Amino acid sequence: MADTNRISTDELLALLFKERNLEHFLQRNESAYLTASFSDYLNNWCRQHLEVPEQVIRRANLEKSYGHQLFSGKRNPSRDTVLQLAFAMRADLPQAQEMLRVARRSPLYPRIKRDAAIIYCLHNHISLVDTQIILQDLELPLLGGREK
Repeated sequence: MADTNRISTDELLALLFKERNLEHFLQRNESAYLTASFSDYLNNWCRQHLEVPEQVIRRANLEKSYGHQLFSGKRNPSRDTVLQLAFAMRADLPQAQEMLRVARRSPLYPRIKRDAAIIYCLHNHISLVDTQIILQDLELPLLGGREK
């Protein structure tokens, strides 16, 4: 039994396509599935970086009670909320993509103009406030804002 936690998603997909019995596949590859909750991810990050949730919530420009519901697992974040938290946590692009994956949200995709702008800002360590200004200047929806 291979450590499927270390194989790529493409390799896992290839194994799935070759499999004749779904139950066997699921059992053999148990370690490859996402199991951590988003709230666990947030709380572990805070412990590792010696930060309290309130600091992250404030930097993410989230309403305080909603932010605490995210940290407690009572609410699930939207894709934009995950990205706001990524900026608040000073994540780089791979970390932001991991956060989106853990939250079970779609990854940033560079062929989408808004996503390309967000990728650029994450890669260049641009703050959330400055990212919002860039999005506004490009006439793209702000993070946490409503679609035009």
